Amino acid sequence: MVDRGASALSLPDDWPAHPDPILALNRMGGFDWDLDTGVFAMDARAHEIFDLTPEEYDGNPESLSPRVPQAESLRLDTLVTRAIKDGSENYGAYFRIRRRDGGLRWAHTQGYIRRDDTGRPRRIIGIVRDASDELRDLAAHREETALDDARREQTNVVQLTTAALAHARTVKDVIDVLKDTHGLIHLGATSLVMGLVEAGRIRLIAEGPEGSFVPGTLVTRIDEPYPMSEVVRTLTPRFIESPDEFAAGYPVLWPHLTDLKITSAAYLPLIVQARPIGAMGLLYSDRHGFTPEERNILVALGSSIAQSLQRAMFYEQEKDIAQGLQQAMLPRTIPSVPGADVAVRYRAATIGGSHGRDIGGDWYDLIPLPGGRVGAVIGDVQGHDTHAAAVMGQLRIVLRAYASEGHTPATVMARASVFLHELDTDRFATCLYTEADLATGVVQMVRAGHIDPMVRAVDGTCRRISVPGGLPLGLSAEFGRLDYPVATLELDPGHTLLLCTDGLVEQPGADLDDGMRALAELIATGPDDVRALADRLIEVAEERGGDDDVALLLLRRRAPDAPQAGSRLQQHVAPGDPEALTQARHMIRAAVRTWGAQERSDDVELVADELVTNALMHTEGAAIVTLRLLTGGGRRLRVEVEDSSSALPRRREAGDSGVSGRGLLLVELLSDVWGVEARGGGKCVWCEFGVPERS
Repeated sequence: MVDRGASALSLPDDWPAHPDPILALNRMGGFDWDLDTGVFAMDARAHEIFDLTPEEYDGNPESLSPRVPQAESLRLDTLVTRAIKDGSENYGAYFRIRRRDGGLRWAHTQGYIRRDDTGRPRRIIGIVRDASDELRDLAAHREETALDDARREQTNVVQLTTAALAHARTVKDVIDVLKDTHGLIHLGATSLVMGLVEAGRIRLIAEGPEGSFVPGTLVTRIDEPYPMSEVVRTLTPRFIESPDEFAAGYPVLWPHLTDLKITSAAYLPLIVQARPIGAMGLLYSDRHGFTPEERNILVALGSSIAQSLQRAMFYEQEKDIAQGLQQAMLPRTIPSVPGADVAVRYRAATIGGSHGRDIGGDWYDLIPLPGGRVGAVIGDVQGHDTHAAAVMGQLRIVLRAYASEGHTPATVMARASVFLHELDTDRFATCLYTEADLATGVVQMVRAGHIDPMVRAVDGTCRRISVPGGLPLGLSAEFGRLDYPVATLELDPGHTLLLCTDGLVEQPGADLDDGMRALAELIATGPDDVRALADRLIEVAEERGGDDDVALLLLRRRAPDAPQAGSRLQQHVAPGDPEALTQARHMIRAAVRTWGAQERSDDVELVADELVTNALMHTEGAAIVTLRLLTGGGRRLRVEVEDSSSALPRRREAGDSGVSGRGLLLVELLSDVWGVEARGGGKCVWCEFGVPERS
């Protein structure tokens, strides 16, 4: 205490002979400090608090210095001086007292400053009391409060981590949640390691931060002397509470961790249904030991992580199975098509961001057909599950078989609808089937409830092709409406035909026509190369997301630098229709003259007439006569006659007087090459004649 310049050490006249009973009852001592004389008088209780006898204290504040540490004395003097100078009426403070045995205890003082009429401070009257019990209780309360806060914080860590893990779909997602900077901060860990049990070994799948990987621990045996191996063997957590314990328990591992300044660690088995699926280690650089509450929290956290990992592993297994099934159902390879550039793409849906299977019923196919033609298919079976994929695979194979048999596009679609209807399924499918003659550019299209195709021109402009459509496959057979109208399109060299499923077009809440217009703009501004254009369209679908698959097929007819056809003519000849037969003969003569084949005119007319006559005589249906001018490898005129009979023609020798059996001999003799192709339930007999190049 400061000396206020006392000139006499006698007690004030008005100092009471006995302490105030009220103060005594409250275990408080009193003091009266005369600021004019500097005398600091205390009662008996105050002497006890300062651990002084009356003989040891003479009223001089300096006599208290053995009991009040210097730092405390300076702090009290500063407090009192400030209160006197700023006009305060009172002050209060906690301070420490050194007892006779050298120990410290807390005391509390309050003083009331009495001033004269001029405001000058004259006396300070106050109390002093022992505050050790009070502060001890306060400290205990604060400690308990801090412990409760720590418990709440740790519980909150588990809740936050569990909530974040609930959105983790893959093992990588789980690792990302735990390795996230904020995640490690919440866990209080400096480093994290995690491994999965695979075939009696532990494969490390996560380690952090960067630089903490221990060589040789990427794959370890369960019987090796590592903490993760131990917790997997014993199914019991391992809490390491000091560097010495770590070094003694795991001498093989510890030298690799010294740079991380690890002070403790917790290794937890990841257990699901009483079976270890892996282990996790949390390494700390500022923690020494674990309280029972902290251990319980970490064990609970390990259980939550194990459940999330198991869920993620199941999801990845299902995804692998689904994707394998999807790939097995789609064509393994797309055949090269002379005269065309082709690109196909498939994007699996992610169903609503949930843990659904990334599989559906969308498909594409490209089918080489006789006569240089090619069939292109795009379709979508209802549903997003393995059943939809299985139905899709069967439907794709059947549709491919019908097309390869040579059926017309309308027949292919009708038969596919009947097949789907007869399957033991409640699914239907939309489909678009096109048959393109790349020599002439003629494309025939049939649509079953599917979205329209698009064509991109050489200059980049894109237009939607309106195709009259029938009911989806399966439904048209159920309602007996198997007639599918056929639309025809001329695909010029350099033009690109685009077939896609509605996942590329439709968006939630958007109109289909708006989606088609947006797709047309995207195609128009896309790359020229069909593969680059297909990649771009799938990238946009990925960016947009959505809960539907996307299948895409692009077919570009090559420019005239590759062999191209000149033209095609066709005539339908019905039985008993002499006018149609006459028109067919006129068409043949006109084609021969127009295409510069006058030198072969007689041969072409005679062979074509023979083939048409045979078709009408030996079948019950009509004949379809098609003439094509083929280029590339020399100009050739090709004659095709289709009929509805599956019986193949055969050569036979005619008798000397016979008039039958000479037809095929005549065809073989006059044409350069000939053959027969199956076409649906019928056939096509064809032959070719070399035509001189134009001068």
